[in-house]
Amino acid sequence: MPFTYNKLWKILIDKNMTKEDFRKLIKASPTTIAAMGKGEGISPKVLERICKALQCQPGDIMEYLEEEQPAPQ
Repeated sequence: MPFTYNKLWKILIDKNMTKEDFRKLIKASPTTIAAMGKGEGISPKVLERICKALQCQPGDIMEYLEEEQPAPQ
């Protein structure tokens, strides 16, 4: 799970928008929204539609989480 969309979910709450309303707004599939819920990456085209719809930048809606590397032995 290298990404988190917690910022996006907060924006949707602030706008009183359901994930389904959001999905329809950006013309995304339910699979895409489910992938975002799991912290998976999305296509640049979907990211573009989100940014246009919400008038924001990618960093406003998502963050990259660096995965912890195992300690050297």
